[in-house]
Amino acid sequence: MQAKYRVALAILFALWMAQPALAADQTPDRVTIPADGKNEPATLDAMLFKPQGQGPFPAVVAMHGCSGLWSSKNGTKLSPRHADWGQRLAALGYVVIFPDSYGSRDLGPQCKNGDREVEPYRERVEDANAARRYLQTLPYVNSAAIALLGWSNGGSTVLCTVRPKDTPKPDSPDFRAAVAFYPGCTALADKGDWATRMPLLIVMGEADDWTPAKPCKTLAAANPDGVKLILYPRAYHDFDNEAQKLHELHGLAFTANDDGVAHAGLNPAARAAALKDVPDFLAVLKR
Repeated sequence: MQAKYRVALAILFALWMAQPALAADQTPDRVTIPADGKNEPATLDAMLFKPQGQGPFPAVVAMHGCSGLWSSKNGTKLSPRHADWGQRLAALGYVVIFPDSYGSRDLGPQCKNGDREVEPYRERVEDANAARRYLQTLPYVNSAAIALLGWSNGGSTVLCTVRPKDTPKPDSPDFRAAVAFYPGCTALADKGDWATRMPLLIVMGEADDWTPAKPCKTLAAANPDGVKLILYPRAYHDFDNEAQKLHELHGLAFTANDDGVAHAGLNPAARAAALKDVPDFLAVLKR
């Protein structure tokens, strides 16, 4: 048992060492995106990370979860998870944009709100495509190499955006690939007709009791050629958030047991694995 434990620690250490160095002075720019959708504000606020150099770079549209984009109520500081992923992906050579679906509509966190004005299958799909179109206007972005990524409610947005029925008009290149962190798969799995039009990676904790893994297994099993599902043992929701210790949440609008109770927080082994698995999957944008 001790030998297996030492091997596991060695693998975890190697994964951490393999991560890119983050630029200490790398800060995102606040930008404004034309919305151009139904039931939208005229514009969306967003934060943009840009790698060093001239490009053209591949890019990622990153969709926040139900807690929103910010760690401060006044919308001036990105949450640690978003800042961390933005810096890491930029260090790997990706432009990363985070559209603010809630703050742009004068809304706060929505995790405890069961009657939401902004839905993953409606407004947030439009937000994702608006961000893609904005990136495609930037001279340093490779317009044909853009991926979509999202966490939780943003992950559910990913699942809705990649459906064949939600294919955007052919006025610009579509997303090339997508990544969903612990999305809510239940409603789509229950309908039984979900599919993806592009390669999709789903990463989630096997123990997730907020957005359970079983419905996502159903989606992946029905789409073996389009979906890669990675489940991390003993990990819960928000396993990649280094700034959040594992804790119990109450009063949530949607949970696995419909009791409003779920666990969320860091799992170091799952985080280390995701920091390798996600960039490995996104490398298709550089080919």
